[in-house]
Amino acid sequence: MTSVTSRRLRPRALLACGAGLAVTAALTLTGAAGAQAGPAAGSTTVTPAGHSFAATLNGKATFKAGSVTATCTASSSQPSADPASNRIPDAPDNHNPSGPVSSSINPPTYSGCTASIAGVTTTVTTSGTWRVSMQYGSPISATLSIPVGGFVLESKGLANCTITAAPDAPADIVATYTNGAPSTLTVANATVPVKVTGGFGCPTSAKSSVFNAVYDITDTTDPASQITVSD
Repeated sequence: MTSVTSRRLRPRALLACGAGLAVTAALTLTGAAGAQAGPAAGSTTVTPAGHSFAATLNGKATFKAGSVTATCTASSSQPSADPASNRIPDAPDNHNPSGPVSSSINPPTYSGCTASIAGVTTTVTTSGTWRVSMQYGSPISATLSIPVGGFVLESKGLANCTITAAPDAPADIVATYTNGAPSTLTVANATVPVKVTGGFGCPTSAKSSVFNAVYDITDTTDPASQITVSD
């Protein structure tokens, strides 16, 4: 497993996370049975095509499950030897005329983590293949997809707890992307399904966690360029 950390991952240079971290994506609207389908997604272009990107935590990332809140002060998703990860697709695949642009990202790493429970140490690990999808709009939407069991938070000490995100199926973290210098990926009160195990002091009844974080998305191929999402 990789120590944990991605909406603009797809943009010019992208996002990642988590643990993040890393880090996001376009939303596909699915109507309930019998409901009328929503409007078709518009076009999306992420530039610069073929450039690699990094997502670096700006501030703190927090994860709240039940009465327990974990806070991490460092998180990032960085390019690696795998040329397919943390990379905007080459042209023309960096443009989608009717939907989001997606790419795989390395699991975000997380460090400097503490918990609201006194007397415990906290670690976050991530694993598997993560993805980020960007959809142009107002605002620009991003979706960070976590694989099954791809994020695990553990506390040890007075309370020995394990919080596993996406325990049974892949899960999406919905975020917004803002073009800029650098561009940012903002996760605000995103809900992610979790499974909590452990003894006294562990929020074992919690079925979801609330995630908050802001990531700077930078172009690692050309630091003078910005990762940008447009139509």
